[in-house]
Order: sequence, then C-alpha cells, then structure tokens
Amino acid sequence: MENKTILITGGAGFIGSHVVRLFVKKYPHYHIVNLDKLTYAGNLENLKDIEGMPNYTFVKGDIVDANFLHALFQKYAFDGVIHLAAESHVDRSILNPIDFVMTNVVGTVNLLNAARHVWKEDYERKRFYHVSTDEVYGSLENTNEFFTENTPYDPRSPYSASKASSDHFVRAYHNTYGLPVVLSNCSNNYGPNQFPEKLIPLCILNIKNKRPIPIYGKGENIRDWLYVVDHARAIDLVYHQGKTGETYNIGGHNEWKNIDVVRLICRLMDQKLGRPEGSAEQLITFVKDRAGHDLRYAIDASKIQKELGWTPSVRFEEGLSQTIDWYLANEEWLERVSSGAYREYYRIQYENRQ
Repeated sequence: MENKTILITGGAGFIGSHVVRLFVKKYPHYHIVNLDKLTYAGNLENLKDIEGMPNYTFVKGDIVDANFLHALFQKYAFDGVIHLAAESHVDRSILNPIDFVMTNVVGTVNLLNAARHVWKEDYERKRFYHVSTDEVYGSLENTNEFFTENTPYDPRSPYSASKASSDHFVRAYHNTYGLPVVLSNCSNNYGPNQFPEKLIPLCILNIKNKRPIPIYGKGENIRDWLYVVDHARAIDLVYHQGKTGETYNIGGHNEWKNIDVVRLICRLMDQKLGRPEGSAEQLITFVKDRAGHDLRYAIDASKIQKELGWTPSVRFEEGLSQTIDWYLANEEWLERVSSGAYREYYRIQYENRQ
C-alpha cells in the first residue's frame, strides 16, 4: 500500500478526533499529523487511546499563522489535507464575528496557499479536502425541499457566512490554480466527545445536574442529525474516492424538531438515571429565540450514496442512547471539559514533550 502523510486540521475537536482516530487505526501505513490550536473546543483527552501510536503526530499551532503553516508543509511534505479546523458555534459568532473570519476564512486561505506553495503544481496523488456545513445553504421553509449540492448559498449567521466564504475560496483555488480539492457539507453531528455547549450534550449535562434546559423560541426549529462515527466514515470515503472538484452533502436522513430531540433525551435520561418518568421534562425552559435562527435544515445525501455507497448506519434513537451512555460513563471527562481543567493539564503535557 502507498505510504502517505496526511494533515488533519482541528483533529482535537469533536468531529476531528473521530476522523483522526479512524485514519490512524485504519491506515497504519499513513502518517497522520494532527494540527490543532487547542482552543476551548480542542481537547487531546479525546485522543488518549491513540496518542502513543507510531503513525500519529500531534502539532499545536494556528492556521491563521501563514509562516508557521508554510514551515509545517515544508517539514512534513504532506500528500493530503483534511481541513476540519473551524470556529463552529453560531452563538459565539454572533458575539464575536471577527474570530470566525480569521480562523474560517483567513485560516483556510493560508492552508490553500501553503499547499500550492509546497506542491508546486505537482498535484499527482495530492488532495485538499475541505469539510463544511449545511448552514451555508440558509433555511428551508418548505417541508418538501432539501439541500442538494446545487442549492444556492444563503448564509444567515456570521458562522455560516464565514464557512460559505471558505467554501468559495476552496473552489476558487481549484478553478484558478488547478488545486485538487474536494468538499463536503454535513448536517448536525452528535455523539461522544462533543463540547457541552451544543444542544445534545448540554441537555445531558443539565439533566444530570438537575439544571434548566434552555430551548430557543418554542423549539420548533428542525435539524437533520448525523452520528459522528457515520460522518467520519463518510469523510474517509470522500477523501479516498470522491471526484476532484466535487461537493458531497452528508446527512443523516433524520429530521427532528429541537423540542422533540430534547423530550427524547429527557425520557432516556429518566430511564438511565432511575428517576421518575417526566422529571427531566420539568427542566425544559423556553428562552428568547436566537437572532437569525434558521427554521429548518435537511440534506439530500443521494449523491454520496449513489457515487460512493455511503449511507448512515446508526439510527437516531440508538445513537442517542449510546451517546448518553458515553457521557454518563465519562463523568470525569465531562467535569474536566465543563470546568476547563483539561486545558491546563494538556498544556503542561504538551510543553513537557517539547
């Protein structure tokens, strides 16, 4: 098998850690370099099980630093890039848009420039894979409509606008410079290791601690949920088999209203914690809706199914139950993430290895 050195950015984050683990274990002949800035959402505890494997290297760094990236590409001579590093929380983007512009737009362009510079138009067996979101398409009002790869972009938040911009730059570098790129846009991910600011882990944490569960508006917003392990499988397929220059939408075929997701979590948590039925639902608290809150996202994933043979393998109820079990079995991880203690521990661990 062909040896390759692949850069995975944002590999200490939620989705990134699952992708890194999959590639390190599945492809022992690959050298996987995990580049992460270790912001609040980057956690090396997510990868403790593989940190000593011989085909894995972690590098702490910021994709906004162009000089650092060029030196990194020169050092490792990457054959491929899987770009997941991003600021990704809509609420945070509303409070501070410039952070999203710098990481998601400028950081992506820096990566594209580094790849161009080092590959020097020798693109044989090279690939730049940009992982994006369905939020770039805006909001669906008609329940019979779905996002396809040809849906016009209509971002509604600073986060989705920054991701839309990065998507455009990736395609522009393919069209202008011939850079061998592939893109994917995915629906909402859930599963183990997700930072507890997002809906599902926040609900689990708050129910466990008997704290209010905040729900925007009336909870009528609809999302398509995708189990993170299924997403990692799809990324593997797109990287290896996707057609250069193409985009693939990755969705779970799994639409739920937010309020229905929360009520299902409440029922499962009551059962798993041995609490009276209905006790968790009493914690639901409706709060003022988020500015620019898109009503519905729903992905048509027929292209990746037809071309690459991918379909989601985990039913939502099954995946949600497994996710809750993981959080309940990893209380120390959850406590360290919630308190921020993981950041200081791994800062010391990283510095001691230098």
